[in-house]
Amino acid sequence: MNAEVFAEWLRRQGHRVFRTTSSYWYDAGPRVLQAFPFHWLITPDEKEIRDLMLEHGIAALRYSTPLEFPNGIVSYHVVLKRPYKFEMLRSQARNGVKRGLENFKVEQISFERLATEGWVLQQDTLMRQDRLRSMTKQEWERLCRSAEGLPGFETWAAISNNELAGAVIICRIDDVFNVPYAMSHSRFLAGHVNNAVFFTVSCEMLKRDGVNSIFFTVQSLDAPANVDEFKFRMGFEPKAVRQRVDFHPFLNPFANPTLHNLSKKLLQHDPSNPTLAKAEGMLRFHVKGRHRITEQEWPKCLTTEHETGIS
Repeated sequence: MNAEVFAEWLRRQGHRVFRTTSSYWYDAGPRVLQAFPFHWLITPDEKEIRDLMLEHGIAALRYSTPLEFPNGIVSYHVVLKRPYKFEMLRSQARNGVKRGLENFKVEQISFERLATEGWVLQQDTLMRQDRLRSMTKQEWERLCRSAEGLPGFETWAAISNNELAGAVIICRIDDVFNVPYAMSHSRFLAGHVNNAVFFTVSCEMLKRDGVNSIFFTVQSLDAPANVDEFKFRMGFEPKAVRQRVDFHPFLNPFANPTLHNLSKKLLQHDPSNPTLAKAEGMLRFHVKGRHRITEQEWPKCLTTEHETGIS
């Protein structure tokens, strides 16, 4: 599978997709573009960014760059590289995997089943993260069914008494497996459903011929700060990058600390509003990304023992 297949998945969902010299882009929000594949580190020049915005009426865009690229907030990708074995996990994670595999059967399922039965898992996951308003049931069903028949896309689930307890959507782009969605129901967390799913699927992906790594996620704009802690306990690693948020030339002068502070106050009054949460995150990444890298506060996972494996 290549990036064009992923682009087709997005188009089937109703997204607009653009191609520039450095990357692909899709409308992650109204007049907001996100670069993909998400694991790519790109270095677009100012003309490429400016032309993309002016030609298509884009207000802002977001992408990941190497640490040495000018501007951008210090951030991370959550990745896993070969080898990945049970013995490599810490004792707490090993115990969780053992109990999870005792309680659940992890197997590949159809996207149709995920569309019809998986919404309960996705809804519960969004509720735990206070992001329930960011997706509807109809959007979820279209997202799942859009992957049907596309090469490189799979969905795996943990099952208990024929009921879905947790699931992931995975897709291979070149030599990297991406995990665009992972979800589970809180009723099954005590049974270590996430340990079972993450470990089983990760081992399965990394044993495939030609696969070198798994990209799980980029640091979120609006998810809770501890959202990635479980992944690190399971042996995933943070890879240091910079995230850039660029605004339209006409909007750039207004994307300043004053507007960011206003967005924070508005979000405090309506903390589950997905539009406000994304806007605050975009402004925060943009404003803090203007500071020199030595003046920025690095994410905790990059300044602790998780630093092992950063490249």
